[in-house]
Amino acid sequence: MTHEHGHTHQPGPDHGHVHSPDSGWSTAVQATLHCLTGCAIGEVLGMVIGTALGWGNVPTTVLAIVLAFFFGYSLTLRGVLRAGLGLRAAVKVALAADTLSIAVMELVDNGVIALWPGAMDAQLDDVLFWGALAVSLAIAFVATTPVNKWMIGRGKGHAVVHRYH
Repeated sequence: MTHEHGHTHQPGPDHGHVHSPDSGWSTAVQATLHCLTGCAIGEVLGMVIGTALGWGNVPTTVLAIVLAFFFGYSLTLRGVLRAGLGLRAAVKVALAADTLSIAVMELVDNGVIALWPGAMDAQLDDVLFWGALAVSLAIAFVATTPVNKWMIGRGKGHAVVHRYH
């Protein structure tokens, strides 16, 4: 049942209702900031490790993407495990909540870096390395926010996580 405040109520253990989050832009921005945090940790760590070890662009990018998914999922897992969900159910929630959001963020982020002249070859002590990474994450945030709004509006994505808060 949807009420005038934009919340959908479904039967649940808390006074007979589970509150789904508002599907507005502020909720989408919060979900995207959550995603951005995990992606940024993974991206920066992967880029720093790969660059410091002298790896080529492809293995460094693959490591950064793998770590972005790992940290993105980990942040969600931490929250839903604290809410009392078992590990198997928590993993399912994290996969449902974050996969599309992280994938879009990583596609945009890495696409910007790949297209930015010289960014793929920049070193850790180069302003271009950090500037391109910051700008690419900002662009990825802007591109991913509407995706999260769309998913939350349909009860998917971070709407799934909010059921456990």
